[in-house]
Amino acid sequence: MATLNKSRQKSPVPTATRLLLIRHGEVEAGYHKKFGGWIDMNLSPNGKRQGKVLANYLRGKTIDAIYASPMKRVQQTLAPTLKISGQKQTIFEGLREIDFGKWSGLGWEAVQKKFGFAVHEWLHQIHHHGVPNGENSEVFRARVEPCLRQIIENHPGQNVAIFCHGGVIRMMLAILLELPLPKTNQFEIEYASITQVALHPHMAEVELLNFTPWRDLAA
Repeated sequence: MATLNKSRQKSPVPTATRLLLIRHGEVEAGYHKKFGGWIDMNLSPNGKRQGKVLANYLRGKTIDAIYASPMKRVQQTLAPTLKISGQKQTIFEGLREIDFGKWSGLGWEAVQKKFGFAVHEWLHQIHHHGVPNGENSEVFRARVEPCLRQIIENHPGQNVAIFCHGGVIRMMLAILLELPLPKTNQFEIEYASITQVALHPHMAEVELLNFTPWRDLAA
């Protein structure tokens, strides 16, 4: 039987590493439309329901590893998934939400009145000016990026879920897609949403953006 010339054999196509970037569920009512940041609030009853729907959706997916922020709203969102899957999580302190400093706990209108910018400009402010007594874009990236790089290095060709925060997901997208942080304001990152990015040797590809099982799969 003839054999193929080794020089003509094709190398196997590398399997993409897939990151499922998952935001925590809805927070307790007192923090709606406020800059929460490092305030360690709980989920609302609706947020806990979102976490259960999310867990039921993820049970049908192959997930090789789970990483998470230590903050309560993330841990409460993740708990149903861990219960169903029996998997363990790895907690990275660097996956905490951005420190909003003097904005923390303030509503959108209060921040606009006190600091003089519209709420939709918050990423621009962080990127160009930073937050009084909080983090700027450079400091924020300096703690998120090592977490992201380590996860990617640890799991080549695997599917990894990262349970974290809206600001952290935006920073990860900025890093992976090579965008300035303010550009990510064009993406909606809803409570308990999944954004999936496939990492190929030549590019990062967004395969899913802001998918919300609790809303998009509602009967």
